[in-house]
Amino acid sequence: MNPIIIGVIVLLILLIFPMAIKIVTEYERGVIFRLGRLIGAKGPGLFLIIPFVDRFVKVDLRVVTMDVPRQEVITRDNVTVEVDAVVYFRVVDPEASVVKVLDHIRATSLISQTTLRNVLGQSELDELLAQRDKLNQALQKIIDEQTDPWGVKVSVVEIKSVELPETMRRSMAAQAEAERERRAKIIHAEGELQASEKLAQAAHIISREPAAIQLRFLSTLTEVASEKSNTILFPIPIEFLKGFGKAITEKATKK
Repeated sequence: MNPIIIGVIVLLILLIFPMAIKIVTEYERGVIFRLGRLIGAKGPGLFLIIPFVDRFVKVDLRVVTMDVPRQEVITRDNVTVEVDAVVYFRVVDPEASVVKVLDHIRATSLISQTTLRNVLGQSELDELLAQRDKLNQALQKIIDEQTDPWGVKVSVVEIKSVELPETMRRSMAAQAEAERERRAKIIHAEGELQASEKLAQAAHIISREPAAIQLRFLSTLTEVASEKSNTILFPIPIEFLKGFGKAITEKATKK
């Protein structure tokens, strides 16, 4: 055989053979098409393809963390809020992610935005603020059902923040302040009730022991004397006041 032909063949082999070698890492898969027909997914590791006949598409199987752009949502009770979220998903079927959707990442992003507006639009503001875990689970279930035919598994959806209008924030602050005042008044009233009950019990005990009131009076004098003040006390026995009141009553009766 002509040495020139042999040299050309060897040169072609040296040029084509590297094109036939493909290597994918542990977290990747290679989807192969032969003359336009799907052959399957291969990897990880080293494998060969037919140059100029096979087409090779590499798919990443790692979890993708995607921010859902801020969306303006009108809740069921007609409050306009701005909400953003984060979605965690990964490819579980490399073949479906290539064959059934043009760009699975962009498609998942758009379906997440639409679902976020739809689900939160059916919820009230109080539910959005207080039951976020429930809404996260509902979002994850709906988005996962829609991306499942694409070979994409959505594992977690989290609402990151909820921005309220300034007027609504002021209204909520006023409501919270009023609620705190209501609780303070209730606590104060309960304290007054408990104090009156204890005072009534103390008065009942003192009424049974006449010396107890004198001891209490002396104790009060001791407490007042310990303070540096100009207060002057005039102790008046209770019996004196009773006698004075009785005399006034008798005088009014004679008239």
